[in-house]
Amino acid sequence: MGIRVASVPSGHVYVRHLSADGGDGVERLPDPRPGTHIPDAQWWPPRMLESAWVHEHAGEFDLMHVHFGFDASSPEGLADLVAALREESKPLVLTVHDLRNPHHLEPGLHDAQLGVLVAAAGALVTLTPGAAAEIRRRWGREAKVLPHPHVVEEPTHSRPRPRHDGFVIGVHAKSLRASMDPLPDVQAIAEVMGQMPGARLRVDAHTDVLTPVFARYAPDLADGLRDLEAQGLVELHVHDYFSDADLWDYFQGLDLSVLPYRFGTHSGWLEACYDLGTAVAAPDCGFYAEQRPCLRYAVGPASVRRASLQQAVLTAYRERPQWRADPGERRAEREMLAEAHRRIYEQALAGSTSCTS
Repeated sequence: MGIRVASVPSGHVYVRHLSADGGDGVERLPDPRPGTHIPDAQWWPPRMLESAWVHEHAGEFDLMHVHFGFDASSPEGLADLVAALREESKPLVLTVHDLRNPHHLEPGLHDAQLGVLVAAAGALVTLTPGAAAEIRRRWGREAKVLPHPHVVEEPTHSRPRPRHDGFVIGVHAKSLRASMDPLPDVQAIAEVMGQMPGARLRVDAHTDVLTPVFARYAPDLADGLRDLEAQGLVELHVHDYFSDADLWDYFQGLDLSVLPYRFGTHSGWLEACYDLGTAVAAPDCGFYAEQRPCLRYAVGPASVRRASLQQAVLTAYRERPQWRADPGERRAEREMLAEAHRRIYEQALAGSTSCTS
């Protein structure tokens, strides 16, 4: 018997790769368009998180599984969602990806949102033992630990890494999430470039944060990066969002990707690098090192972070770590994840709590 899941969302790469290629008897509903004026491909903000949607579509799904997308929902709105699910006898499953929202400067709202969902969920999932321990400490709930599936698809996942000269270190500012302050990290790495003959420091940023006409323009970052570029210390690349194919090429053009985060929990970026054989230096906040192999550096204070990051980069240069996911193991992992999620859904529908033990 198939299980119909109102997955929030279903189109995200993480969620897509929870399904087995051969079929696992789980049907995840397609993401409803947030509005008539919004393209079909966009799922955020999710309409499934509205209590009215639950009541209107209750006959179309058996349970709801929330992953992402509740950033824009108030705790009161989530309480209404939970009440609607309860009224319609629909279990809630929650995967806790982020214990700290990377888009929020302060943790209070996300804490309140999680508090509503964690308390109401019949089953909890997270990605690492450390995150499970934090959930236990904060809410007294047990979460099933299941790894992040592969991000990169075949045949790209298995293609050989292209050769390039030197050692390329990459820092990507993206569109400057609240969790990011990349300029001090770029400056710290630039200081030790002279200790790494043949090394290059590539810095990428999206057009919206380095172009004055955009609302998200960050003048301090733009001026600092342009100054480093003028000194010949960085190769600066300003562009719009990469397509997936461009992003995979970018990763395989790097020997080391530095994650310039101030806070966070888990990382799909780290998973993609692991798929493609690009080493990662990640901060010691969150649980990145439990997720996949990586070099670690200290979050702060500033002087400690600077020295620790420099040491991590120098270690990567000297040791050249070779961490890459085995495609066969990734396929087996995906099959395991599909089966594990089906069991969680079956137990949630049966009213069992054993799936969180």
